Amino acid sequence: MGVLDGQVAFVTGAARGQGRAHAVTMAAAGADIIAVDRCAPVATAGYPMATEADLAETVALVEAQGRGIVSAVADTRDLDALQKAVDAGVERFGRLDIVVANAGISASPKLSWDLSADEFREMLDINVTGVWQTTKVAIPHMLAAGHGGSIVLISSMAGLRGVPGIVHYATAKHAVRGMAKSLANELGWANIRVNSVHPGNVRTAMIDNDAMVRGFRPDLEHPVLEDTAEIMQKLNLLPQPWVEAQAIADAVLYLVGDTGRGITGIALPVDLGTSEKFAGG
Repeated sequence: MGVLDGQVAFVTGAARGQGRAHAVTMAAAGADIIAVDRCAPVATAGYPMATEADLAETVALVEAQGRGIVSAVADTRDLDALQKAVDAGVERFGRLDIVVANAGISASPKLSWDLSADEFREMLDINVTGVWQTTKVAIPHMLAAGHGGSIVLISSMAGLRGVPGIVHYATAKHAVRGMAKSLANELGWANIRVNSVHPGNVRTAMIDNDAMVRGFRPDLEHPVLEDTAEIMQKLNLLPQPWVEAQAIADAVLYLVGDTGRGITGIALPVDLGTSEKFAGG
């Protein structure tokens, strides 16, 4: 018996990285999955996005857990595409219990006044409006089912503290935290719990890309992620430079399962202590 047997989870940004980990982990716990991803480049992100082949791999991994999955190529900024995707999943599986609004982008470090209007706007369109639209298409299905449920919005440790060089990203992730807290107040009567999760550095394409690595190690001609480990570790309280995506998926599973039945409105850091580290330490 899985802790999510009989439940259905909607995951955005599911083609790789954290999104894939969420989908596969919840499938292993018994949930059927509705999975979407843009699967196309984002001009201002500065690193490659997931592909349709990546999404197909997520589908195969979920099916290998013995669970059903409905997948769609959909940009979270496209409300109609999101609506069609979640409607198709609910039509097949008959209900919706869990939402993990994971889709988002990072960006290369840049001082606030050097950002272009397009860079700032696209960051908020994807990382804030896309998250809100994910909840907008999902919540009516959850209310109609009447089973309660759980919504997790993936924010960042940058949604808990100021971070120089990524003002647009930190702004967006603070907004996600506020969104989760407000939705928790709106939906408590329906026994729908809403929380935000705040990862630190996670070993996915968001940090394992040329622009990010060069930002940490401009002194090297051809740096790789491992070359940043000593610097990244100094950001944390725990003696690790980053976590794997599974650490975030495990935290989400805790929140969406019965273990999290009394938890709503919290901001849960999974950041090796970065958000709590004394600035002079």
